[in-house]
Amino acid sequence: MRRLIIITLILLAATAYITVKYFRNLNTSGMYAGNIMHTIPDNAAIVFEFTNEKSFYDIYAGNTLLHNLIGGQKMSELDTVRNVLFGNAALNSFFYSRNVFMSLYPSQNNDVDLLLTASTAKDFNLSEFDKLAGQQKTGMLITPLKIGEKRGYNIYFNSLKKRFYIINIDANIFSGSFSKGLITQNANYKADRDKQAFMLLPDQQNSNSLANLYINYQHLGPLFSKLFKSNNSDIFKPFRLLPALAALNLNFKNDAVMFSGYSNIQTNKPGTYLNIFVKQQPVTNQLKDLYPSTTAYALNMAVSNPVQFSADLAEFYKNAGLLTEETALFDKIKAQTGIALQHEFAQLLGNEFAVVTTRYQERIAIIQVKNGSKLRPFINNISGMITDDVGQFNFAKVPYFLLGDAFSAFKKPYFRIIDNYLILANSVKELDSYNDTYFNRKFLNKTQEYIKFDNLLAERSNIAFFIHFKNAQQILKNGLKDDFYIAYKNNSLSWKNFFASSYQFAATDKNFYTNFCLLQNQSDTTVSKKTN
Repeated sequence: MRRLIIITLILLAATAYITVKYFRNLNTSGMYAGNIMHTIPDNAAIVFEFTNEKSFYDIYAGNTLLHNLIGGQKMSELDTVRNVLFGNAALNSFFYSRNVFMSLYPSQNNDVDLLLTASTAKDFNLSEFDKLAGQQKTGMLITPLKIGEKRGYNIYFNSLKKRFYIINIDANIFSGSFSKGLITQNANYKADRDKQAFMLLPDQQNSNSLANLYINYQHLGPLFSKLFKSNNSDIFKPFRLLPALAALNLNFKNDAVMFSGYSNIQTNKPGTYLNIFVKQQPVTNQLKDLYPSTTAYALNMAVSNPVQFSADLAEFYKNAGLLTEETALFDKIKAQTGIALQHEFAQLLGNEFAVVTTRYQERIAIIQVKNGSKLRPFINNISGMITDDVGQFNFAKVPYFLLGDAFSAFKKPYFRIIDNYLILANSVKELDSYNDTYFNRKFLNKTQEYIKFDNLLAERSNIAFFIHFKNAQQILKNGLKDDFYIAYKNNSLSWKNFFASSYQFAATDKNFYTNFCLLQNQSDTTVSKKTN
């Protein structure tokens, strides 16, 4: 009996220990994560959260996935901070197993800067840095630093020949960066507690996640302006305008970066084109099977109720102050042709429509319709026919007002109806090119690499952006600023080592369930296509 009591007491003590440890970790990684993120300057576009512990690093040991994602140089810098500074015996116990937040900012010198933010154990004291400074052969030169009222340290890494700045932001929260400008901005930052710059995950979800990704979509614009020569680049453009915040969890795969979670619309901000799709139901994506093998990037949209979508789009243009222009266009078409085009087109519109840009910078619109034969007389009557099958719209901006912002590049396009698809292009040559692709089945989904990639994607969505990095290389060369393209093309570790990427939105409860996938190039292409 005595032995049983002792065993019971041991089990109770073990249970109590595990329970306390669990809720302590939950508090650190979940609820406390919100306190840390409030210290991060709110003009960040992206924040990546992970736990500074061996198990996380072991997952990617011997794997170039993260190096390709972040870039060899920046990864080397981060590894030095982790191993030389925080891996030092004097600091390791205070920073180990703590959540680290890595945020991205556009810099003043056409670059992208990283800010690291983390908490320490509560018994940590700044004097620990002073003790470390007195050690020999640490690979660092540590000197005190003060920015305003914030105290910190200037750390010179011998191996990098570069300075890293770290400051005590608040209580036991520290921030560090290789950018003096960014760390100064952080030191002077005053958080607005009433303003939500990022969406937080529930405590339980945060504590169970390997890593998380937080996105403020409207802050992507300034970041992209540092990467691209022109702010008008249409790569990922609709997402950059969306008033939404995302919180995504990492789904581990050793050859792909995959995140999933939610993008929540900020209802206190003006809506954009993508807001229209939250009222729809997710649709099985089939139009991607018609992408040409030369596709560089594409934007696919899907609606469960085309008539409702047409009405919501018209309301969107009304709120945007474009009602007069839209009404004048369709009234003019009605007066000259007798066709109520907006109404008739909505009745015949199918569930999907996409805009594809090829490696040759051809731009093709593929629009699914319910009955191509019934659509033909309406389209013919608003066009000047060149051949029996090819014509050009007589009226400008028709695709824009029928289908939205994604079709603004097609002012007075040429068209062709193939089966139950309306194909638009800005030249007859581009139409002929796609006609050859369609009838000779020169589709992207015929390649084994794409099939493997497609197997990783969600089958249903309302909005999906896709980019094929090899096909997009010339476009990136023309569009990226020189330094970024050189780094992309010439560095052994960069995004050029990825096959493709996709970003998908599926409407749910007036927000979007979100999937992000980035697949690394494969040497073994023996795969099988998923079955429906």
